[in-house]
Amino acid sequence: MSERKLSSTNFYNQSYLEEKCALNELIYLLSKRWMTEVLFGIEDGHKRFTALKESLEHISDHILADRLKLLEQHGLIQKTYVPGTPPRTDYALTNKGVELSSLLDGLCHFAENQIQF
Repeated sequence: MSERKLSSTNFYNQSYLEEKCALNELIYLLSKRWMTEVLFGIEDGHKRFTALKESLEHISDHILADRLKLLEQHGLIQKTYVPGTPPRTDYALTNKGVELSSLLDGLCHFAENQIQF
């Protein structure tokens, strides 16, 4: 996926909004396709890449890897290498990820019960 051009109006608008409130940056992050589903999938106990891939049947390997990387970069999940034959990688929510997931759960309930789509 391509990033916005640094000289584009959209880039300037995004930068301005991010400076106004960190919530705008969080919403931008979470609005990426599959982001919340990956977060919730890890919360539901799908700790490995293959388990997440199976639980989110239409996600591509590339997008799943990218979303895991972003969640880790923002400290919402942690990646743990487990030695063995074969070695594996497990993902788990950090305390920050648990807190965000709880807040998102409240927003989901609000959307389901209070907003007409």
